Amino acid sequence: MVVTVNGEQREVAAETVKALLDELEYEGDFLVVAVNHEVVQRRRWAERALTEGDRIEILTPRQGG
Repeated sequence: MVVTVNGEQREVAAETVKALLDELEYEGDFLVVAVNHEVVQRRRWAERALTEGDRIEILTPRQGG
């Protein structure tokens, strides 16, 4: 299916937020995920289904100033 991840259209096999993070090799405890402008709680990542055309934002902390 085609979804938009951080502004970039991607063809993915993942059907849930958790599977998407695994497919894209995101790791760590400091991630925030929003699907169609709604934050998905970490405990719901494995059950939150993705559908064609979803807009996903994956935010990670960055150092800098």
